[in-house]
Amino acid sequence: MSRSWNVLSQHSNGLYAPADFERAAYRLVTEQVLYASDRGSRSAYHLVEAYFAEFAAVLAPLGVRLERNAHYRYVVALPARAEGVPVTLDETLLLLVLRQRYDEAARRGDIEEFGEVVVELPELQEAYRRLVGRPMPEVGTLRTLARTARRWGVARLVESDADDPQPFHLRVRPAIVDIVGETWLQRLDQHNRDDVAEEAVTEDDDAAA
Repeated sequence: MSRSWNVLSQHSNGLYAPADFERAAYRLVTEQVLYASDRGSRSAYHLVEAYFAEFAAVLAPLGVRLERNAHYRYVVALPARAEGVPVTLDETLLLLVLRQRYDEAARRGDIEEFGEVVVELPELQEAYRRLVGRPMPEVGTLRTLARTARRWGVARLVESDADDPQPFHLRVRPAIVDIVGETWLQRLDQHNRDDVAEEAVTEDDDAAA
């Protein structure tokens, strides 16, 4: 792979060093999404955008495919197959609810400049109960889940002002439409199957007792 970065560096006429390509690829794989609107990832985004086909060719043998959104200016790395890092049920449910809120806001035209959608806690609480059929996680747990969502590039937590009765709100980011799709529905289905199997085992144990 180092040879690929050397070749790309030469094609850039010295504008970029091999290490620049290596760092951009590493950030793309580990952070999953690079947004041009984020100060920390702006340089890496522009590099990947300029050499998109080359980065896609290098990462394809690793089972990673690239997608880009020219309108909201982001690049996302997705596993070519359904396998990925283990995801808990709470993480799965929250992201599915956030995806639903994003889709609903898109239908209303309530999307901000960089493709983000603001979700206030009362709105999230109502949507969670309606869609999932259970209460929304407590604030502390929700903060932890939001940190995971931030690492995946699909949402970020924004602290509220001192005079705001809610402690924070969530800003759902546009790459959620690329990341939270059929694979997440499959994960939710697997969680449901696991729950059913666990309940069946419990019932058998109770009957045996």
